[in-house]
Amino acid sequence: MRAQEITFLKLVQGDKQFQVPLYQRTYSWGREQLKRLWEDVGELVEQHVAGEATAPHFLGSVVLAPGQMQAGGVQRWLVVDGQQRLTTLMLAFTALRDHLKENGDSRAADRVHRQVLVNEFHEGFDHYRLLPTQADREAYTACVQSRAEAGGGDNIGAAYRFFRGALAEGQDADVQHWVETVETVLKDLLSIVEITAEPGDNVYRIFESINNTGVGLSQSDLLRNYVFMLLPKRGERVYQELWLPMQQSLGPKHLELLVWLDLVVRGHHKTKQSEIYREQQKRLQPLAGDEDALQREVSQLAERGRRFLRIVEPAREPSVALRTVLERLAAWGGQTHYPLALHLLDLVQTGSTTSEDAAEALLYVESYLVRRLICQTPTTGLNRIFMEAPKELETDRPVAEAVRRFLSGRRRRWPSNEELRAAIRSKPFYWSGRPPQRSYILRRFEESYRPTEPVDFEKASLSVEHVLPQRPAQAWFDLLTDETEEGQSPQELHDLLVHTLGNLTLTGDNSKLSNHPFQRKQQILESSALRMNLEIASCDRWGKTEIMERAHRLCERATELWPGPIGGVKQASEEWAGWAELRAALVAMPSGTWTTYGDVAELIGSHPVPVGTYLGSNSTVIGAYRVLTSEGRISAAFRWAEGSDRQPPQELLKGEGVRFDPSSRAHRSQRLTAAELATLLGKDVSQLVSPDPLPDSENPEGAERFRAQLQEHYPEASTGVQSALDFWRAQGGYLNYGQHEETSCFPMLDAGTSQLPHLMWPVAIYPVSGTVEVVFQYLKDRSPFDDTEQRRELLHRLNKIDGIDLPEAKLELRPSFPVRVFAEHGGEICEVLDWFVGVAALDLARRD
Repeated sequence: MRAQEITFLKLVQGDKQFQVPLYQRTYSWGREQLKRLWEDVGELVEQHVAGEATAPHFLGSVVLAPGQMQAGGVQRWLVVDGQQRLTTLMLAFTALRDHLKENGDSRAADRVHRQVLVNEFHEGFDHYRLLPTQADREAYTACVQSRAEAGGGDNIGAAYRFFRGALAEGQDADVQHWVETVETVLKDLLSIVEITAEPGDNVYRIFESINNTGVGLSQSDLLRNYVFMLLPKRGERVYQELWLPMQQSLGPKHLELLVWLDLVVRGHHKTKQSEIYREQQKRLQPLAGDEDALQREVSQLAERGRRFLRIVEPAREPSVALRTVLERLAAWGGQTHYPLALHLLDLVQTGSTTSEDAAEALLYVESYLVRRLICQTPTTGLNRIFMEAPKELETDRPVAEAVRRFLSGRRRRWPSNEELRAAIRSKPFYWSGRPPQRSYILRRFEESYRPTEPVDFEKASLSVEHVLPQRPAQAWFDLLTDETEEGQSPQELHDLLVHTLGNLTLTGDNSKLSNHPFQRKQQILESSALRMNLEIASCDRWGKTEIMERAHRLCERATELWPGPIGGVKQASEEWAGWAELRAALVAMPSGTWTTYGDVAELIGSHPVPVGTYLGSNSTVIGAYRVLTSEGRISAAFRWAEGSDRQPPQELLKGEGVRFDPSSRAHRSQRLTAAELATLLGKDVSQLVSPDPLPDSENPEGAERFRAQLQEHYPEASTGVQSALDFWRAQGGYLNYGQHEETSCFPMLDAGTSQLPHLMWPVAIYPVSGTVEVVFQYLKDRSPFDDTEQRRELLHRLNKIDGIDLPEAKLELRPSFPVRVFAEHGGEICEVLDWFVGVAALDLARRD
């Protein structure tokens, strides 16, 4: 085998084709991997624009084996390993080409197409420089050919849509030739090690050996080995007295973090965690031969490790002021604040600042994180901001003031009081951040009442409660009817209010509260130990007026709890963050789907009218034509920009696969709700039930409630549903039931071992609303359904049943069909369940 480091452009140029063999899995990169790659690209673009020396970024290796070549044809290479990054970069180039074309640079778009994506003078499959597995081929070629269905609901389509959005939002109007710089980075500054096998090598054995290796050395392991290689005389003593105690107290993961943070607080803020060993080795190399100096380095690292342990375990911090704020940041979760927190503890240790001043600085850090979450400010670049802080803080002023000034910088997006108040009133807070962070914010609100007998939140089992329920009974809609605006339905008003902070509280009685009328909820909340629940219970009713009044009170508490940036006023030139979120949502929509002005308004915390006005004046926004009226029609006010030669919106949507009835209404099954848009954006959209039911003996009370509700609301389907559930049990599955008033049912399967459970469930059945959700959103994280082709097969098998019509664009969501289908087609559904169990069993045998 031969190996060479090469740029991506040099790797793909020439009459060649990279074929992904059939034994490899389908394309599987998700949003997190794509974000990491784009952040790396963004850093290289910034360095290049700033005129800094830019070293190529190493992506990893691609292992290739020569394939058959016909006379006059392309040189074929089998991609033995590295297909994920190779496919990802090709999709990035398809998005770049389309971005260039839509922005009027057809010449540059043509250059990208010919240089990277295709073999210009070859036809058929030979035309493509990359040929994925057959399962991914149609989706990939749709992107390369710019077909209407490009950007579908599978992983290939999702990656293409991600890069379209990243390019649209990343375009920096202040930087000349920004897009050209992105092209340069993708072509010439991403480095790959090309490893080529020789003819006759067993390609599959190479693949097996690469993908079945043991656990490699960590970055901290490599650093330790290097340090003690340089300490031949006193290595054993330094190890026993300094390194080993540090290693034992921190553990492997925290030790790895420490050696990275050590570099960051020294000013190496661009160092990635994958580059720790190389950067530390470069720093320590000049000390080779000086064992005194090397011992001091290990001693300093161990001292910094003890300070880092106080961040991870705040109970160790002796200062009450610092301990309090470190405990709050630990409860918040995440590691974003670690570089700045460690730097502040370093300053306290050296006497450069006081514990009280450092604690105030960390309060600003907490405020910065909390305000951004409430305002749903994108997290892009957040890690980089905190990595830059130790080096960028002004040293000629108190550290708390320096931190506040640093975080108040124009491009650091610390929301003002004005933005915070607007977000509390209108943003769907329930979709912000992670569940522990949402609970933390509500906990801080409760603590701000300063009760004489505070709740012990560490012991209390509390969860977030919607006072106005997520699935309200008719009485709630009757109450909202009097508060609707002209042309607004009670359901639309409910959707705009239900997830906002004014409607949310904490409770230990979530299942009791359920979707009962407010008078029943009052009785339960009146016995709560939480002051904010007593405040809610004191109201006579609970509708829009009360929710907005409570939101106003929370705004005042929020501005006191979390101080804002210096100045505290939003810059007049700054765009409202909701419009960026709108654009991101429309880009995230798979082809073959549509949404409404109301759904977009619910997502971004606005109103359908300003959403329509914005899109009407910005019709060039990617996907603007996919936003329809609540009836599924093209808005009469929608217009393309003057001079546009684009097809009418309905024709475009039809080309993408959206179906319309004779009265020009789009098919309801292809509509994306606000919750589905939020899911596509990576938000944590909590459901009424646990997203991962635990293995348990079947709950007789839950089973009885489910049966009774099904018999009451859908008696014609009851027998078919029960027969299917009995069949599921006979195949080795069991049933799990939800805890809310509508008792949902999950046919569960544990396709794992006693040591390693592997839980999955194909559907969730709701007996009151009468829907059966097909849970692709959860299956995509569970083998074998993490393979798009397996989910697609499940969808196709279900769609063969009369009455089921699941759109392929929702392969990462939770499309549904009516429970009534069980009335006449329960036997056909059992056949699909039987196939599901068989696929899971084959996968278990493979994993064993």
